[in-house]
Amino acid sequence: MTSSAARIFLLLAGLAAGAAEAGMGAEDARHFLSRTGFEAPLARVDEYAGLSRREAVERELYAVRQAARTAPPAWVNDWQPPGRVRMMGAEERQQYQRELVVRGLELKGWWLDEMRSTDSPLTERMTLFWHNHFTSSLQKVRSPVLMYRQNLLLRRYSLGSFGELLHAVSKNAAMLVYLDGAANRRGQPNENFAREVMELFTLGEGNYSEQDVKEAARAFTGWSIEPDTGEFRYRPLLHDSGEKTVLGRSGDLDGDNVLDLLLARPETSRFIAAKLWREFVSPAPADERERAELERVAHTLRETGYSIRAALRDLLLSDAFWAPANRGALVKSPADLVVGTLRQFRIDYSDPLPFVLVMRQLGQDLLAPPNVKGWPGGEAWISSRTLLARRQFVERLLRVDENRMAPERMQASDPAKPMQDRMMRAMLDIRFSANEWLKPFDGREAAVQTVLLPMPPANPPPVGQGIELVRAFAADPVYQLK
Repeated sequence: MTSSAARIFLLLAGLAAGAAEAGMGAEDARHFLSRTGFEAPLARVDEYAGLSRREAVERELYAVRQAARTAPPAWVNDWQPPGRVRMMGAEERQQYQRELVVRGLELKGWWLDEMRSTDSPLTERMTLFWHNHFTSSLQKVRSPVLMYRQNLLLRRYSLGSFGELLHAVSKNAAMLVYLDGAANRRGQPNENFAREVMELFTLGEGNYSEQDVKEAARAFTGWSIEPDTGEFRYRPLLHDSGEKTVLGRSGDLDGDNVLDLLLARPETSRFIAAKLWREFVSPAPADERERAELERVAHTLRETGYSIRAALRDLLLSDAFWAPANRGALVKSPADLVVGTLRQFRIDYSDPLPFVLVMRQLGQDLLAPPNVKGWPGGEAWISSRTLLARRQFVERLLRVDENRMAPERMQASDPAKPMQDRMMRAMLDIRFSANEWLKPFDGREAAVQTVLLPMPPANPPPVGQGIELVRAFAADPVYQLK
């Protein structure tokens, strides 16, 4: 090939590549941002519309945080040794229990604040994803300090190595309390963690035997908590050093050996890939082509040493993720709805408590999943009761300026009901300006629908504009989907 012909060839190849990598457009941008975050604000939709799909994916994957930017509550390092609590008198213990309740609410509010204000919504989405995978609950752990530490751990590994995350969370004190790992000792093995680490964290149901559970429980003996610090501590005298056989492997296995055996099984990569699929794509692959894409994500997990980032890249670049049939295929969780609405409409508040309680009312009590299986998600989020509550929540927020209670009508504070008083004041301080939110649209009514709905509305509103059009879209059933 002559140099002239080579230049023409390279020019044509460059033009073809440029066409293939052309901007994705507003509809794709909205879909991508709402699935990887909580909402799709107009400014980001406009920005991402000019990016190719691959550029958008790479930008999000490498903008993730490993630490929260919201200042935590002041007490997060105030660990109380169990022995100190047991020595408390009756009155002091009652006060301590009341303080735990308040701290639990503050911790939930802190996380909600972080989800609302973060500049990396994918980080918080993945932290929430892992919280629902490696389930622990304040109701049993009964230590906001330990739950805070676990939250930090999940965020730190949120897009790192699943293998490293599995090892770290298995030794996390909140997990050791929640699944009774701290009570697992030689001669008295507790099978709770061994069973759940196989069924819910790695292999999935049906891929292990009861004997595997019994033997694995022996391997995890000796994993405990240091009372003075609340950190993990290995106690060799409590470890069963006898021979064990787990998943066909025999020897003096310990807990780390068992976790490595679980990671080596192909069932684990398929199980994790399937959960990521349900989080980001659809309830299940629709056909053989999508099943092949899911298997490719599982293969990437295995081949990269369980890189969550690499698996998520494959998932977000799959045809299934972008398929029109999968737009609006997922139901918003209460976190999606509450946090997404707060972020989308730039709603300000001084106290997150009302929104923490709204999420609880809608079925997602942060840091307190219903059981070890976590929140089932999907269509389980929707019932006649919760659907009405969802619509009322959005409606009230978008009418906050009209319905705000005047300070002189506020009931007098009742010293016996400090939480009620706090709620009343918090509701008074919620701020939303419809005019400010609508300014960037500048008459672009079609863009309002683009940023708010993943597909055409179920009930197309009559001709309208401004805040009434916004309220009509937000009240549409499609607003509950993503």
